[in-house]
Amino acid sequence: MNVALWAWPAVLGVIAAMLAIDLFTHRHAHVIGMREAALWSAIWVCLGLAFGAAVWWWWGAEYAGQYYAGYVIEKSLAVDNIFVFAIIFGHFAVPARYQHHVLFYGVLGALLFRGVFIAAGSALIASFSWVLYVFGAFLVLTGVRLALHRGQTVDPARSRTLRLLRRLVPVTDDYHGQRFWVRQAGRRAATPLLSVLALVEVTDIVFAVDSIPAIFAVTTEPFLVFTSNAFAILGLRAMYFLLAGLMHRFVHLKLGLALVLVWVGVKMLLLDVYKISTWVSLAVVAAILATAVIASWLTTRQGAGPAPTSRPAVPAAGDRPASEGDGESPPTRAQAAHKRRSGS
Repeated sequence: MNVALWAWPAVLGVIAAMLAIDLFTHRHAHVIGMREAALWSAIWVCLGLAFGAAVWWWWGAEYAGQYYAGYVIEKSLAVDNIFVFAIIFGHFAVPARYQHHVLFYGVLGALLFRGVFIAAGSALIASFSWVLYVFGAFLVLTGVRLALHRGQTVDPARSRTLRLLRRLVPVTDDYHGQRFWVRQAGRRAATPLLSVLALVEVTDIVFAVDSIPAIFAVTTEPFLVFTSNAFAILGLRAMYFLLAGLMHRFVHLKLGLALVLVWVGVKMLLLDVYKISTWVSLAVVAAILATAVIASWLTTRQGAGPAPTSRPAVPAAGDRPASEGDGESPPTRAQAAHKRRSGS
């Protein structure tokens, strides 16, 4: 694939412009409703699909298929992030009107870290082709582990990142609007919102360890790996607000994601034995995800799934809170909830 030098700054310029538009549109803290989330989700998906069409027109159907396969894989694995984000926001009682602010900077950091990881992965593959088999075996093992432990949830209170942050800087007990830093008693202190952002960033780094090797299974072109990641991640915020309240319905999605990881891992391991077509791989991934979603909705519709809640509670073991519904939590409630959960 011959990528002209201007293509990289052009793509980065589009991404920067869309982030600027998003930031300007959401410059005032407010609760993201379902209609707004659906509109932005449609915008981000259309942008991602349109870029795939540009790849098709410029470089051909094969590379477009690789881009779309990477996009679908990253988009589907991003749903797993939403589970964790909902738990983190519920644990810290983050008012709904501040959640988009956290996710905006979380996505910005994710793009930077993904760029670094993709550059490192591309360099490794270029120097040591056998690394692809290591990636394949890792993905198979990760998929099996996810399938066996899909009922486990994250406990933010036990996070090493949170303990390290509190050891390095003082953290206030209450929120100060959308600010990450404030001055108290003449010294700089972090607000709970910075703790939330730190956990969001670390969560994305952990998930990148799975998703980036998975995309290398469908394409080793750095340009396609990065753009498929970037355009999928850009819609993560809108997708969170669109799906967070429906997380209790996706009871079989973890198993579907596990099967996707196993599939792309096997595809990578069979590179020198049997080359699976990109479009066949994309069809298999889409079929697995569609089956998982349909099975989840049928299961919960029949009453087998947990009942939906109107607002997030403190997540106990196995709970998956929805995003906060009213978005009007006063600082006193957030302060009390944060103290209660942090043990301070």
